[in-house]
Amino acid sequence: MKRSPASPGHRSPHTFRTVFPVLALCWLAVFFDGMDVNIYGAVMPHMLDDSGFGLTPADAGTIGSWTTFGMLIGALTAGNLTDWLGRRLMLVASVTLFSAGSALCAVAGDVALFGLGRFVAGLGLGGLMPLCLAMVMEFAPPRRAALTTGLLMTSYHFGGMAATGLGLTLAPAAGWRWVFWAGVLPAVIAVPLLLKLLPESPGVLLARGEAEKADAVADRYGLPRPTAVAAPAAGAAGRLAAVRELFRPESRWATPLLWLASFCGLLLVYGVSTWLPQMMRAEGYGVSSSVSFLMVINAGGIVGLLIAGRTADKFGAVRVSAIWFVLTAAGALLLSNHLPLGATYVVVALTGVWLFSAQVMVYAATNTVYRGSERATGLGWVTGIGRTGAVVGPWLIGVLATNGNQSWGFTAFALAGLVGAVAIALVPLTQRMGRTGSPATAPIPATAGANASNA
Repeated sequence: MKRSPASPGHRSPHTFRTVFPVLALCWLAVFFDGMDVNIYGAVMPHMLDDSGFGLTPADAGTIGSWTTFGMLIGALTAGNLTDWLGRRLMLVASVTLFSAGSALCAVAGDVALFGLGRFVAGLGLGGLMPLCLAMVMEFAPPRRAALTTGLLMTSYHFGGMAATGLGLTLAPAAGWRWVFWAGVLPAVIAVPLLLKLLPESPGVLLARGEAEKADAVADRYGLPRPTAVAAPAAGAAGRLAAVRELFRPESRWATPLLWLASFCGLLLVYGVSTWLPQMMRAEGYGVSSSVSFLMVINAGGIVGLLIAGRTADKFGAVRVSAIWFVLTAAGALLLSNHLPLGATYVVVALTGVWLFSAQVMVYAATNTVYRGSERATGLGWVTGIGRTGAVVGPWLIGVLATNGNQSWGFTAFALAGLVGAVAIALVPLTQRMGRTGSPATAPIPATAGANASNA
């Protein structure tokens, strides 16, 4: 299909304001993602106290892992389905799926059916996050990808705070099932808005042969018109070729290091989101205080993302992520000691500042490693492989809780933080080694976010 020449007079300037609608819609979707992920941890103490339901600590950890196992499958399959449905419809499908999973949890009469509901919710949750990240990075103004990513991810923590509020108010008054009924709201609120207002990705449109539509969307939002280099590969063969490109000389070692850092980061995120209230309860804090710690750590996460996004645009996402991982490890070690309640709130809040944005900056760091044509595939695999950490985290703490060793979970979190710091810190070194060994390879373009010199 012939593409019309660019018309500068009709093209919107590429500013933060022009892409705000995309950011706002993805923000809403990720808000509900964060609410759904954190609902389970917020109501777990009430579910464990419900003798009629029969949930044990071992079951609780297993179900948490089934949720994140569903997210792993969702993250790894979303790319192939995007070739068929596009990113917009895949986002709608993801929101619908995790809303249906929440409804299944609300009506579940036994632990097995409840676990199935969490697995179904995980399938939708796993596909949603990489899609929203890819959309926001594509539409973000140049050199503002880290900041825009940080702003997007604040919604996850607002959603976590909403889940905690439901756990503190609705669960004691009406029962834990009504909290999961609240998880059906995304299908009612977000789906109609996404269908009506969210544009399709210009890169995806071009890859599907819809060049004129791709140019029209790019012009409307002030984006550069997509080229074949920037378009994601379509089909199974194209996707296999795209995965092979992640291991070209410049990124041969950086890719597995990003995977390891993402594994550690998501082990922390989902281990804490699932088990923090119960771990704090085991340390001797009351049920209300223990659940409220989940709200405090998510509030800290919002502040941390706002700080990390701006800091990473100035100093590089890799450097910020490494420092944040180390500070997370320090916070986890402090929480392994029973501190006065006021001091504990402060430590939990500060740990939230570092913990969640350490992982998000791993995502932002993909812009310093992968070229435009590789970015969506690279980000998908970083999030997908990282989901194995999300599976391991809830399961591991569940095993420790079954043996009465929840406090060891804080040590496990600290070790994950240190390993994540080392992994992400080594990424620039391996890139330099790869470029030295392959002088004929073109340098990585520094578009869309923190550039290579800042890494």
